[in-house]
Amino acid sequence: MSNTKALPLLEPEASEAVAPCCPSLTERPFTAEEAETAARMFKALGDPVRLRLFSAVASHEGGEACVCDISDVGVSQPTVSHHLKKLKDAGLLTSERRGTWVYYRVEPSVLAAMGKLLTTAATAT
Repeated sequence: MSNTKALPLLEPEASEAVAPCCPSLTERPFTAEEAETAARMFKALGDPVRLRLFSAVASHEGGEACVCDISDVGVSQPTVSHHLKKLKDAGLLTSERRGTWVYYRVEPSVLAAMGKLLTTAATAT
């Protein structure tokens, strides 16, 4: 007899929902709001520790990572938490607390939006 219990999956809070950022750089000029959003994302990724943490979460098996699994980036745990908060504030990560641990994930729409932002429109020849 097992004492394990399956827990329901939680949907992200409405405040954590991720909206696409911006059009491709070559599609049209950004609005002021789009430029602010893109700049926040790039600023957050402009730090090597944050970029390593973002990569660790994005590439982690299952698409999410416990903070306990990604904290080995050469800085103290409080500094890791600070950087994860900056990534979350920039809209690059979402998180969910499970017991004493926090699990982070990169929403697929964020990666798609970032990819779209940096692609160039195909030109007909």
